[in-house]
Parts: sequence; structure tokens; C-alpha cells
Amino acid sequence: MSIQTSSKKTQPEVDWAIFIPAVIVVLACAIPLMIYPDSAAQLLVDGRQAIMSNFLWLYLAVAIAAVGFCLWLAFGPFAHVKLGAPGEPPEYSDIHWVAMMFTAAIGAGVIAWGFAEPIYYLQTPPMGIEPGSAQSFEWAHMYPLFHWGIMGWAIYAVPAVPIAYMLYVKRYQTLRISSACDGVLPTAGRSQLKTLIDIFIVLGIVGGVATSLGLGVPLISAMLATLFGIPDSMLIKMTVLALWTLLFGASVYRGLKSGIKVLADINIVLAIIAIVFVLIAGPGVFILDLTLNSLGLMFSNFIAAATWTDPIENSSFPDDWTGFYWAWWLAYTGMIGLFFARISRGRTIRQLVLGVIGWGCLGTWLFMAIMGGYSLYLETTGTLEVREILSTQGMSFVNALVIQSMPLGKFTLAVFTLLSIIFYATSIDSGAYVLSSICAKNLANDAEPQRWNRLAWAGLLAIITAGILQSGALDTVLSMTVLSSVPLIPIMLLLCFSLVRWLNEDFGHKVRPQELTLPDNKNAK
Repeated sequence: MSIQTSSKKTQPEVDWAIFIPAVIVVLACAIPLMIYPDSAAQLLVDGRQAIMSNFLWLYLAVAIAAVGFCLWLAFGPFAHVKLGAPGEPPEYSDIHWVAMMFTAAIGAGVIAWGFAEPIYYLQTPPMGIEPGSAQSFEWAHMYPLFHWGIMGWAIYAVPAVPIAYMLYVKRYQTLRISSACDGVLPTAGRSQLKTLIDIFIVLGIVGGVATSLGLGVPLISAMLATLFGIPDSMLIKMTVLALWTLLFGASVYRGLKSGIKVLADINIVLAIIAIVFVLIAGPGVFILDLTLNSLGLMFSNFIAAATWTDPIENSSFPDDWTGFYWAWWLAYTGMIGLFFARISRGRTIRQLVLGVIGWGCLGTWLFMAIMGGYSLYLETTGTLEVREILSTQGMSFVNALVIQSMPLGKFTLAVFTLLSIIFYATSIDSGAYVLSSICAKNLANDAEPQRWNRLAWAGLLAIITAGILQSGALDTVLSMTVLSSVPLIPIMLLLCFSLVRWLNEDFGHKVRPQELTLPDNKNAK
């Protein structure tokens, strides 16, 4: 096995060949959105529609392939390969590992979508179901579990394994995702190809994180406006963004262990309290009945939902929702793959894959099922006209007003606002940490990039988010993700092929099946 080491310790530096092109593209997207919000936003939407109308099948196929590859990794011949030295214990305890994994990967998104997503599906149900019917309510609760479940977490797990293998088995002294493709990249022109890969990874992360912030800032703004009884405005949104940038800038400045881990630990405790509170204070029996029904509905229709392109009626549901979600998960793979790999030292391939998918699904299913179930209960009983709020005030106010309708309304809304702020801070500072790592040279896999590099990316993420907020349209936010996800598909394939080649080279002779035959004299009659 090849081992890359450095003969001397050097201070990490910025790789300008990656940093400068990435910054130029980010600013080229942000500035037009600020100056010409309508025209720039329309270009993004047109690009998204072109991609989904022609390549929806590809996104669905990639998600299915990710599940298949994860099954092979977890139960195949290399499942017990240790991502670390012999006898080395995991770097982080299970609870810290799960907390960082969940909050960095998806914690922020479940806040933004948890209460509102089922209501969207009530308005435009999938599979030709009649809007407003009992069946539409059941499928509206099921589809968030599908979109935030096995296939999404499998997309995250796929890149985490080759990157962790590169770091802790091959012992590469780098945090570059492109280096995990070395198993299949040609020798000639390898350096240029790796730089290009890293630039695309950076842009994918920026698109995914900007989408999260583009949803999160209006959410917090609406929560604060509702909490204090003031009109929502662009001033509040920009103030939230500025304060947020200071918060996650301070966290990422402190680093992985002293900043991000602490926020993640706080986050997971608040999330558990929120879930238990809604279940106990709300219609617990209704939510549990609906959740069990939705799990059965999801697993019995899993293949149909995973492959549904609606080729005859050509409804927009698969493009607008399933295609978008797989693109969003893909856009984040660079960030999450590197982050998961960075915190998974000392675990086996099976532990990493099953841990990511198992714990990830448990967290998102609990949150989406309980929060979505509460929204549907309010709608079906007429306690709160949630569909009307979505149509007239938008997604962010659905979350704010549904939360305020719970017992101890203002106090509950204040707690959820705090939870949302910390959730997003954890996700975004993880993004800034990974972005700065990719844009660094001479960065050992146990070191951290320069602080100004981390702070620069925190600021750049805020700038692109400010540009998105100027358009004020959900379509702009969703389009940013789809466009940034396109280059991640071939990069995912390179990572998979590279891992398979490395595994066969390093461990193939130990796991290759042997032929079983009887001696010749036993076969004689």
C-alpha cells in the first residue's frame, strides 16, 4: 500500500489555484443577484428546469446506485476494513460522533422543511392523487420521510468512505477530496485534474450551503417577526445574516473540537427536547399512528417512488421535489464526505456506512414525522389554516405560526428560534471549515486550516446568501443547488472506482474467495 508522508512539518498555506477561481465564480453569482435580482434569478431557474427536464433520470439512478454501493460496502468482503491503525479506538465517542454528524449534515434543513413540506404535498400530491383527499394526507406525511431517508444518507455515506480510506489507511497527509480519486486518475495531468475536481467540490458546497442559508435566514426572520410582533422586512433578514455570520465565524475560528463539537452537543440536546415536547404536548397518538402508517407506505412503495419520473403526464412533482432533493444531497457530498471522514477515524467501513445511514435516518425521520404530523393535524382539524398560510405568507411563516400554536406559544417559539440559530450555525461553520480545508496546501489530516481562510469562507457564504435573498424567491434558492450539483455526479463515480481499486490492491488477496474442490481420488468411482 502506498503511503504519503511529509518529511517535515510545514504550516498550511492557501492554494490560490483553487481559492481564486472559486471566489471569482461565487462573486460572479452573488453580485448579479444583488444588482439585477429578477434577471439573474430567472437565469438560475431556467438552468434548473433545463437540467431536470433532461437529466431527472440520471439523478434518480445516482441515488439508487448509492444505496447499492453502500450495501456492498457494509456487507461485502471489505466491510471490516478498519479506517485507522490496528487497535486504534474511534477518535470520537459515539454520542459526539452522532451529534456532529447529524447537526453538520442535515440538522438545519429539518427545521426549515419540517412543518412546511407536507403542506406543499397537500397542494400538489404525487402519483396523481386527488388534492385534499385522505390519501393525499397520508402521502404528504410519507414523502418527507422518503426524501430525508435512506437514499439521501446513502449519497452522503458514499464519498465519506473513500476519503476516510485515503486519510487513515493510505495515510495521505492532505484533506483534499481530489486525492481520494488517485486510484483511477491518470499520472499525466493528474495535478491539473485534481485542481479542477477541488474547484467543482468547492462550488458544490457553496451552492448547497447557500441554499440552506437562503432558506434559513427567512425562517429566523419570520420567527423573530412573529415572536416580537413586528413586520418582517429585508432589514431584519440582513441583520439576521450579519449576526449569524459573526456566530458561525466565531465558532469556525475556534476550530473543530473547541467550536463545532460544542455547538453540535448543545444542538442535539435541544433537538431531542423539541421532539419530545411536540410529541407530548401535541397530538401524540395521532402523530405516532400517522408515522407508523407512513413508514409502511414508504417501504411498500420505495422502488416506485425512487424510479418515478412521470413520463406520460409529465407533472412537475418528480422534478421539483425528488430531483431537487437528490441534487441538494449531492451538492453537499464534498462537504459532508470530508467532514464525516474527518470525524470517523478508528471505525470500520461497516460502522461508518451503517452509522451514517442508520443514525441519520433515525434523526431525520423522528424530526420530519413529528413536526410534519403536527402540521397535518392542525390542517385536518381546522385548528390552523396551514395551507392558507403557505399560500399567502410563505414557507417561513408556516414554521413560525405552527410553532406558536403549540402550548406555551411564545416561549416555545423562542426555544425553536434558538434551536434554529444553533442548527444553522453548526451546518455553516462545518461548511466554512471544509471549504477552507480544500483551499489549503500543506494541511495535515489532523491539522486545521488558517483562521483567516476559515473566516474568509464564512464571509463569502454570507455574501452569496445576501445575493439570493435579494431575489426573494424560493425557486432561486432551489435552483442554486441543482446547478451546483451537476459536476458532483462524475466526481462521485471517480471516488467509488478509486476506492474499489484501492481495496482490491490492499486487501483483495485476503478476501478473494477460494475454489472448493475434492481431491481426485475422492472423485474416482
